Amino acid sequence: MATAGKVIKCRAAVAWEPSKPLVMEEIEVAPPQAHEIRIKIVATGVCHTDLYHLFEGKHKDGFPCVLGHEGAGIVESVGSEVTKFNPGDKVIPLFISQCGQCRFCKSPKTNLCEKGWASDRYDVMSESDTRFTCKGKKVLQFMGTSTFSEYTVVNEIAVAKIHPSAPLDKVCLLGCGVATGYGAALNTAKVEPGSTCAVFGLGAVGLAAVMGCKNAGAKRIIAIDINPTKYEKAKVFGATEFVNPKDHNKPISQVLHEMTNGGVDFSLECVGSVAVMRSALESCVKGWGVSVLVGWTDMDDFAARPIQLIAGRTWKGSLFGGFKSKDGVPKLVNEYLEKKVKLDEFVTHNMTLAQVNDAIQLMQTGDW
Repeated sequence: MATAGKVIKCRAAVAWEPSKPLVMEEIEVAPPQAHEIRIKIVATGVCHTDLYHLFEGKHKDGFPCVLGHEGAGIVESVGSEVTKFNPGDKVIPLFISQCGQCRFCKSPKTNLCEKGWASDRYDVMSESDTRFTCKGKKVLQFMGTSTFSEYTVVNEIAVAKIHPSAPLDKVCLLGCGVATGYGAALNTAKVEPGSTCAVFGLGAVGLAAVMGCKNAGAKRIIAIDINPTKYEKAKVFGATEFVNPKDHNKPISQVLHEMTNGGVDFSLECVGSVAVMRSALESCVKGWGVSVLVGWTDMDDFAARPIQLIAGRTWKGSLFGGFKSKDGVPKLVNEYLEKKVKLDEFVTHNMTLAQVNDAIQLMQTGDW
C-alpha cells in the first residue's frame, strides 16, 4: 500500500486524563518495526474494561492513551521479520499475546503469556513503548491494541489472522467480551450437560456466558441482573429463568439456594464487583459447586468464609475465557461463520468513532 513505511496521520479518540471525555484528535501512527503489524481498524466494540481504566483504575501513568481493545481490521503494512501476515489480511488484535515460546504458552494449563503489557503492567494497562504521538506527546496504546483509532500498530504475537469472509463489524466482539464470557463457561467453569448455572450480570460478557452454558448443555440457566429489561435478551442466548435481586428482601444467594435445592452447580460473576463475586460463590452448592470470577477489577480485596471452600466449593478466575488468543480467536470466528456461536444478537448500536463518548454513556447507563 502507498502508506507502507510512512507515518500515517489519522483520527483517534484520545483519553488525555482520567474521568474526562475522550477527545477526537489527529494522531501520528509510526510505521511498524520488526515483528509488528500496522492495522487499519474497521470496527470496534466498547468494553467495560475501557471504562474501568478511565473511571475506576485511573492510574496516572496510564494516560494519555487511546482506549479500545475489542476491534477488527485489515493489515495495512508489516514490519521486518513478519512472515505470516500480509497487507490485506483480515485480523483481530489481541490484548493477550501468544508468543508460543514462554513457559505459559507451552503449558496447556493457561492462556497467559510472559510477553506484552499483561505480564507485569496490570495497573497501567499498557506498554511504556508506543507508536502513537499527538501534539508532540507520546500517547500510550491501551492493552497493546488501541482500537479507538483508525490505525494501530500491534506486535505479531498479539494478532490473529481470521477467515477472509468474516464480517469485521461482528467478529470484532471476539476480541474481548464474547470470547471472555463464552470461554469462562466452557473452558474455565467446564459447565456440564444437565447442570444448573447462574450468571451474574447481563452485559455482553454475561450474555456470552449464558450462551456458553447453553452450548455446554446446561439444563437450567438462571440469569441475574438488576435491570429487568435484560431478561428478554438473555433468553435469546439460552437463559431459562431470570432473577432481579431488587425484587427480594433476602440475599440473592439465599434466593438461589431455595430455587435450586441448595445451590447451583456453576456460577459466573460477570460484573467486576467483589460483593457480587462473594454472592456468586455463596450461590453454589456445597460439595462440588464451581464459581468463576470473570468481571475485570483490581480495585478491592474480596472475601469469603473459609468454610465455603472447605465444604467443597471451587473459586477460580478466568482471563479472556481461557482461550489461547492466536489459536482460539480464529476458531471462534469459524464457529460464528458455521452458526455455532451468535454474534449479531450482541450488537445494539452502530455508531461512528466520533460518537465514542455517546457509546460510553450508553454502557454506563445500561440503556440498551
